Amino acid sequence: MDFSLIYNTGYEALFVGVSVVAITQVVKFFSHLIIKRTADFRMFTTTGGMPSSHASGVMGLATTVGLIRGFSSIEFAIALGYSLIVMYDAAGVRRAAGRQAACLNKIIMDVYKQELKEAGGKLKELLGHTPLQVFVGALVGIIYAYYIHILLYSLINN
Repeated sequence: MDFSLIYNTGYEALFVGVSVVAITQVVKFFSHLIIKRTADFRMFTTTGGMPSSHASGVMGLATTVGLIRGFSSIEFAIALGYSLIVMYDAAGVRRAAGRQAACLNKIIMDVYKQELKEAGGKLKELLGHTPLQVFVGALVGIIYAYYIHILLYSLINN
């Protein structure tokens, strides 16, 4: 395969952004499998948990844009700004929504003495991330972007 068609292009940025999300979701599945000793295939598609796949995806994308277009470019500034908004949302707004869902689930169970299924089902509580989960996800994205960039460079020049 001719990797020069991917290296230093939008294809590289897109590949890094999408593949690092998939990798972090796989990591979440296996860490859940090891810790809880149960295979929960919903871990491939759910939000929340360690590391943040949102953070890894957007920081992988931003880092790749920086490597290709330069860290002082307008494209990198846009990608980084987008990344910061997504990571703030993951650790702030979505985490708060998850806490509210937990409170509502408790109210339904305690106050109304209803089973959650009768009340329409349990609300999803694991929506957001802790700041540490976001930080680790961002770090994974940055490291992965550098790794893929260097790997593609070496495949082309060897």
